[in-house]
Amino acid sequence: MEKGKVFLVGAGPGDPRLITVRGLECITACDVIVYDRLASPRLLKYLKPGAEKVYVGKLPDRHTMKQEEINQLLVDLALEGKTVTRLKGGDPSIFGRVGEEAELLVDNGIEFEIVPGITSAIAVPTYAGIPVTHRDLASSISIITGHESPEKLDRSIHWDKVTNATGTLIFLMGVAKIGYIAEQLMKHGKAGSTPVALVRWGTRVEQETIVGTLETIEELVHKANFQPPAVIVVGEVVKQREKLKWFERKPLFGTRVLVTRARAQASDLADRIEALGGEPLEFPVIELREPTGEAALSPIREALLTAESYDWLIFTSTNGVDYFFRSLIKLGIDIRRFHKARIAAVGPKTAEALQKLGLQVDVLPVKFQAEGLLDTLQDVLLPGQRVLLPRGDLAREVLPKELKARGLIPVEIDVYETVIADTQDDEVIDMLKNKEIHVISFTSSSTVTNLLELLRRNGIEHPAELLNGIDTASIGPVTTKTASEAGLHVTIEPEEATIDALIEAIVHHRRTIREQEELL
Repeated sequence: MEKGKVFLVGAGPGDPRLITVRGLECITACDVIVYDRLASPRLLKYLKPGAEKVYVGKLPDRHTMKQEEINQLLVDLALEGKTVTRLKGGDPSIFGRVGEEAELLVDNGIEFEIVPGITSAIAVPTYAGIPVTHRDLASSISIITGHESPEKLDRSIHWDKVTNATGTLIFLMGVAKIGYIAEQLMKHGKAGSTPVALVRWGTRVEQETIVGTLETIEELVHKANFQPPAVIVVGEVVKQREKLKWFERKPLFGTRVLVTRARAQASDLADRIEALGGEPLEFPVIELREPTGEAALSPIREALLTAESYDWLIFTSTNGVDYFFRSLIKLGIDIRRFHKARIAAVGPKTAEALQKLGLQVDVLPVKFQAEGLLDTLQDVLLPGQRVLLPRGDLAREVLPKELKARGLIPVEIDVYETVIADTQDDEVIDMLKNKEIHVISFTSSSTVTNLLELLRRNGIEHPAELLNGIDTASIGPVTTKTASEAGLHVTIEPEEATIDALIEAIVHHRRTIREQEELL
């Protein structure tokens, strides 16, 4: 059997967007990924279907797998002919033991590649507003391990030389030894007033920073019960933090949002959350697909073949627009055959989707739901007019019922179907259990019902009880009603039923919480 290849990849400090282009290529191409605790699990979504996942992470009090076992695992997987990506937090060559893994690969004649990553030694302080060098404060840095026992630290670190060798000292994995580190630095010439910062889980939602001096930092760490992993920064550059802490000033800093939209739609919402400093967790609970089978396709075909007969085309979602045009293309129907029809849309995003296709909307309601559209159209809807409604199979019946009541002839076609997604993500479920998710976003009634059903399928007997206590953000009153009837308590609802307004409402809610916490 031909041997496989191993990629030893640095995942960066935690924020998945900080992985290198080459590192991401290795993730998408591998058959097996071997990853640890400090590599963002969000990177796993880029794996190809069927790729195997092996967790070998280490916790402060226990090791899932010993380093020697990890080394052998990489060899064994490659000897099976697999392409393996070993994903390591930060940069693999900085206290990442990549040399040991690579040596055994060489001994077994296995091809490998080392892909550098952004080291936490630089990135984590930067995200805390601390540049590790500064023209006026520090022109050099040292990166030092702080993980060993005091005896080993004294053997591996020449304190008399390290203490004043560079302007900034960076200690990795040294939280438990902070008192001893501070003591040695002062003993060998550092002033007790030298600024010190500890940054925990830097670049992530959980990022937390403590600032003190060599004299005070041990007491501050113990008082706050400050736990690893953290980066320790010693030097005058720490004084830059108050002025430069850009990441923590973002509106959604410290906020993890569960995004339940269909995978094809989730990226836009997720990108917006990330840009505002939050962490989106994509957990798609619905999938959209084209109808299949003659029973589903026949009504669509019949409705579209009479294109010239419609007075109105009314679209209630961007999905309706997308799948309507897919149906036109599939059936070979020219959009110009609808020349008689005026166009109405529920919501600016739906109107924008039509405009991108060269169609201008005649009517856009002030309230972006079916009731608002009816109010806007009441003076121009005339008895006897034919209205085509391209929608999904779970669309509400308010619009067609009201049109019939006013004497119009609505023709509904289900141009797409909404089904429950086949989503498996134990990490997300664990986060929900541990209340590590701060906001759950719902953009439709189906996202509410499908999330609850997916949780049941994953062994959660009472999913509403699990979710209560986590802020719930609903896009509008219809979705809120569904959530409330399911036993959920909605805490965030925008005035307008749009994604933009939903994000603004989440930002406002989280800002209010932070302001209240600062007053305590």
